[in-house]
Amino acid sequence: MNIGIDHGYYAIKTRHFSFPAGISEYSHEPYTLQNTLEYGGKFFVCGTGRQPILRNKMENDNYYLLTLAAIAKEIKQRGEKAECSVNLAAGLPLAGFGREKKPFREYLLRSSQPVCFKFEGIPYKVTIEDVKLFPQGYSAIAIHPELIQNEPSVLLMDIGGWTVDLMRLDNAVPNADTCRSLEWGMIRCLDEAREQVLRDTGLSLTDAQIERVLSGQPCSMDEEARGVIERQGRQYTEHLLSAAMEAGFDLKALPVVILGGGAGVAARNLRESDRLCRVIPLTDSRINAAGFERLAQQMAALGITQ
Repeated sequence: MNIGIDHGYYAIKTRHFSFPAGISEYSHEPYTLQNTLEYGGKFFVCGTGRQPILRNKMENDNYYLLTLAAIAKEIKQRGEKAECSVNLAAGLPLAGFGREKKPFREYLLRSSQPVCFKFEGIPYKVTIEDVKLFPQGYSAIAIHPELIQNEPSVLLMDIGGWTVDLMRLDNAVPNADTCRSLEWGMIRCLDEAREQVLRDTGLSLTDAQIERVLSGQPCSMDEEARGVIERQGRQYTEHLLSAAMEAGFDLKALPVVILGGGAGVAARNLRESDRLCRVIPLTDSRINAAGFERLAQQMAALGITQ
């Protein structure tokens, strides 16, 4: 069984799920087993808010523990047995792909197999057979190859929680010299919107409330605060476009595929006055994980080892 996992700064995504990348540790069983992982004699509630930004996701065990939670969720969703073998398919930004590939694979593929843990009270015994790593953003083309058909050059803009990864494809091939990673992800947008609402209205809003407004979904809220958030969404999008132009990509000449957790916000806040060449929004935040999984399946079918 291939399981694709997108280890985001803000959220963990699989083919079927997306949940916050926060994690809280308890020495005793918490009041609910919902989203609770039991591993190594400790309890961890997964999906609680967000954790501090780590320059290196391998600094501690948090992303490994969140990986176990993601595996359990997918096993249950697919109706598979709790004792099974899996191949993980994950991603890294292309800008640091070669540098991080080996240590991140070792981080996820630990020597002690099978891995025994409980999730939501269900015991699992999972053997992680292999870990395959792919470039983030580019994996979306595995799901939607038609997007770049007849386009000699396309920019992929992967808007994540902390970074925005930019990569140009020429004749469907990634151009490594064009890879850029900007620290302008959705966390910046949320934090700035919260601070602006507090300054203008005195209200302290949660990330979940701000996300609802930015995505255009209904939410009980002071109308002045709602207006502030909507203006911040447009301002954030303007900053994104400007940063991409400053990084050397002429968005008035180059089609752009927008994906990742922030794709929906950016797509909602684009205007005709931006005069962009062509924008292709992929607003399902799980598309990278689905792409990793599809690429792993294709490699297995062809007998290719990484």
